[in-house]
Amino acid sequence: MPGISDQLALIRRGSHELLLEEELKQRLEQGRPLRIKAGFDPTAPDLHLGHTVLLNKLRQFQDLGHEALFLIGDFTGMIGDPTGKSATRPPLTRDEVIENARTYEGQIFKILDPERTLVLFNSSWMGEMNAADMIQLAARHTVARMLERDDFHKRYSSGQPIAIHEFLYPLVQGYDSVAMKADVELGGTDQKFNLLVGRELQKHYGQPPQVVLTMPILEGLDGVQKMSKSLGNYIGITDAPDEMFGKLMSISDELMWRYFELLSLRPMAEIEDFRARIAAGVNPRDIKFVLGEELVDRFHGPKAAGEVRGRFIERFQKGAMPEEMPAVTVAAPADGLPLPNLLKEAGLVGSTSEALRMIRQGAVRRDGQRIEDPALKLAARSEAVYQVGKRRFARVRVV
Repeated sequence: MPGISDQLALIRRGSHELLLEEELKQRLEQGRPLRIKAGFDPTAPDLHLGHTVLLNKLRQFQDLGHEALFLIGDFTGMIGDPTGKSATRPPLTRDEVIENARTYEGQIFKILDPERTLVLFNSSWMGEMNAADMIQLAARHTVARMLERDDFHKRYSSGQPIAIHEFLYPLVQGYDSVAMKADVELGGTDQKFNLLVGRELQKHYGQPPQVVLTMPILEGLDGVQKMSKSLGNYIGITDAPDEMFGKLMSISDELMWRYFELLSLRPMAEIEDFRARIAAGVNPRDIKFVLGEELVDRFHGPKAAGEVRGRFIERFQKGAMPEEMPAVTVAAPADGLPLPNLLKEAGLVGSTSEALRMIRQGAVRRDGQRIEDPALKLAARSEAVYQVGKRRFARVRVV
């Protein structure tokens, strides 16, 4: 078992905020396995690499000898998390929640150690509450405190409606920590308010308040916006090996370091050595190969990881992609540049209507990956090779 200072260094790796570090140090000094909570609402059937930022941190806690509590929010999923929303979010049906939750259990153990993971559903305790119990829980928090939350405050100030049930979400998430007797709760930076509600409720119920560890929100392939399926900038952990590897090879050299820090399980010393090697003249692409192979290995096994690089090189460096092509720089507005406009400005099509037709025909690719969403917008600070048909290529930099 590493010393306390080494454990804290690993726990802080890639994190945004640790509240309160002194409390965590005291619990680590007790020498007992801590209960580390991370909750996921089953809002979609598949997880992407953005979700694995928390899973990786859970795994690091497991490697230090602690117990991972993976909470599937089948009850909160039916409320709908209002975090960051400018309007009331439609809740999922019970059938949708159950179907999505079923797939999570099979996916998380590609990262977590099943022997040290407890999978829980918050319907186990919330489903047993009656109306009087819920009223008593609601009495533990005030409307004024709820309106301190940034998204609630903005909606209230601008006259946008806030449904009463949305106030229940942070209360239920907080009560989950009471029911689970969590020592530490992990969450994205956008979850800080909810995690702190958990601390307050634990105090009310006579428990030591949990330590809060927030993790950054992982940027998607564009390097700007949050990784999201709706934005088309995601890498799914169920993506095929070649698709996953190809998407990882498409990220910028700058974004690669962010992915190494938050997604790789390699020691930081090794990652710093990669930086030094690039500074000494090594092609960044070769280091990106290492990242791609590590993640393909994690989700698809060593055999797939050992094959994807060769196929990528064969496909993109030995005939599938020309060695020379136009290099184009295009400007993106604040809300992103629509793909059809990008293709037109890059000279790959004669009009946006032609671009839409080619997208619908499956004839448009970005770094070798077919793009099927005509509504996709590309953010600034991204660069990729775009292909239309079999012969039209351009390396496009979006600024």
